[in-house]
Amino acid sequence: MKSVKTLPAVTAGDEERLKLSFGLMALIWITGLIGHFTPLMEWPALFLYLIGSIGLVLYRGVSRDEWQKMFLTGGNLKKSLFWGAIAGGVLFLMDIMNTVMYYKNGGGPMAEMEILLVGRSLVFLFPLLILAEEFLWRGIMFSSMIQRGVNGHLTVFLTAIFYTFNHFAVAPVGMFERALMAMMAFPIGIVGGYIVLKSKNIWGSVLLHAITMISMLLDIVVIPKLLFG
Repeated sequence: MKSVKTLPAVTAGDEERLKLSFGLMALIWITGLIGHFTPLMEWPALFLYLIGSIGLVLYRGVSRDEWQKMFLTGGNLKKSLFWGAIAGGVLFLMDIMNTVMYYKNGGGPMAEMEILLVGRSLVFLFPLLILAEEFLWRGIMFSSMIQRGVNGHLTVFLTAIFYTFNHFAVAPVGMFERALMAMMAFPIGIVGGYIVLKSKNIWGSVLLHAITMISMLLDIVVIPKLLFG
């Protein structure tokens, strides 16, 4: 893939979005840390993550018309979706194969996640979760770092690391299952980041994320039943 044209000089809005995105991340992590030691667990942090990420991007888009600045419009949408579909398909197959090997080698199902997704019907929140994650990490934060002049490769790596670590702050399950989700998140962050970097459009990364979320559901709900009955 070839990069599209460079973005204009840094503006006050770019600085504001950078500070707001990092401020939201810090607030989510602090809320998750405090909640971990209370009966509320990480639920307040997860709620803040969903509402805060989507709300912040919508606020900046509606009030400041910064949709293109945040890579929600503009760039190369066709290229973004093309590579998102290709990368999503590859990661989907890799994830399914790794999961089957994991279970056959004695690994246990993600029981707590299955209770949350199926038992509490939280699977229906997945579309919102995908948008929240992409809007924050590959949208407002990623774009503001690029427009601030941060190296593109470093931006991809840092936002992927933040996205990965965030699973420990917002997932109301045991640490082992958080670690499994974090392991799945890192390649999504890296590949999705490069799609956004090269296309200046977030929607290919959203598509990639949606495809891998489907594979995650199969990992948790379907594959264990097929293997173990």
